[in-house]
Amino acid sequence: MSAVVVRLLGLEVPTLDDVPCTGRLLVRLDLNSPIVDGKIVNDSKFRAHLPTLRELLDRGAGLVLLSHQGRPGQSDFTSLEAHAVLLSELLGEPVDFVPDTIGPAALERVRKVKPGEVVMLDNTRIYSEDYVEAEPEAHANSILVKRLYPFFDFYVNDAFPVAHRSQASVVGFPLRLPSAAGRLMESELRGASKALEAERRPRVFVLGGSKLKDIVRVIEKLHKRGLADEILTTGLVALLFIAAKGGDVGEAAVLLEKKGGAQLLEKARCLLEDGAPVRVPSDFLVEKNGEVQVMSAGRLEGSPKDIGPETVEEYSSIIKSAGMVVMKGPAGVVEDERFRRGTLKLVEAALRSNAYTVFGGGHFNLILSLLPRELRERAGHVSVAGGALLYMLAGDTLPGVVALHKSLQIFREKIQGGC
Repeated sequence: MSAVVVRLLGLEVPTLDDVPCTGRLLVRLDLNSPIVDGKIVNDSKFRAHLPTLRELLDRGAGLVLLSHQGRPGQSDFTSLEAHAVLLSELLGEPVDFVPDTIGPAALERVRKVKPGEVVMLDNTRIYSEDYVEAEPEAHANSILVKRLYPFFDFYVNDAFPVAHRSQASVVGFPLRLPSAAGRLMESELRGASKALEAERRPRVFVLGGSKLKDIVRVIEKLHKRGLADEILTTGLVALLFIAAKGGDVGEAAVLLEKKGGAQLLEKARCLLEDGAPVRVPSDFLVEKNGEVQVMSAGRLEGSPKDIGPETVEEYSSIIKSAGMVVMKGPAGVVEDERFRRGTLKLVEAALRSNAYTVFGGGHFNLILSLLPRELRERAGHVSVAGGALLYMLAGDTLPGVVALHKSLQIFREKIQGGC
């Protein structure tokens, strides 16, 4: 039997090589993407799943797709109708959207799926069961899983970005169905495992993004396990640690509060007091009254949009002497050309160094596309994930991967080398 050996976890995980050529397959994707004015503005996750979907369709399987978008209560928590349209365009095959997930309409459509068809059910997080964390055994008995699984022959998890979430659509189905990792999941596990095998020092983590709770937890794990020599913060993460040091972040405090920063300030202070190797920017590019200005981190006014030139120089110097560089999240609002320089310069410094490089998050596809080909080709591993990648590199087990291993133990006789 072919299998991926996840060296970090010491687990065997079946791949698409172990999936039957035909049948009705339930496929978990991660199409969660930035949405601006109701439109999907980054299709990198969609493109990353295409190899898995095309391979399964070429085999003659009928596919039913699950994904989520956003979180309940947030502006990007939407239906997946637009996602189905975009995926259909990129895949070159019709994707039939069902505005339902486990209701009568969804179950009737699933029952009728024919070989070669692709059906997308609606946002799994419409149901609270797919938003709470619980043990796989509990999720295997959830309504979401129990209503859907009887219609399928196999479950494929291609959603590495949510592999660190012990949620129903991630960990429940593998205990009910023979299961395997899709090609994206397989590639991500191989790339991250290679980074773990590279015992190069110093290890430099450049951490940004808006999921503050996840990043603070990762920083805590990296520090306690001695896995990071330098942690260079950008974006909201930097503003949180500046505030934790007693700095004034100006009007950015409102955004920090909205993203849960107030609840994390004490944890950030404790990390700093405990000697966590966290650095914050010395300056930022801010937008004030419609104008872009360079401003010291000690007297922030306006809205910070990127790290400033002094920080770019300082961070680049640290990166150039690294043995491994992991970057998660852009340093600025890269959708706006005025605020790409910080991220571009840090990525360029990493690629020009002798370090093994890991880039996590869809924004880096855009940034890498702006650099010369000879530099792009030096990238070690480019991941569509952020949190899952960081948790894996911080030494955590990933519930989504463990669930696939458990499925192999339960359904070994049905996972016999696929085609």
